[in-house]
Amino acid sequence: MNVNRAEQILNAGEEIVVHYNGVPVWIQTIDKDAKTARIYTRDKPDDEHVIPLDKLVEQ
Repeated sequence: MNVNRAEQILNAGEEIVVHYNGVPVWIQTIDKDAKTARIYTRDKPDDEHVIPLDKLVEQ
């Protein structure tokens, strides 16, 4: 996923399904310079991970 699309999803007023390694995740923040996103799952919101944006897949 590119930075622009990740920002659109983050700022969308509706839920847009995004997967990381086949698991649905929420994007919490985006680092444009590093091209990474801080993500978490709905089931474990305290279990955050920073991953490369190109590992996110929109469904």
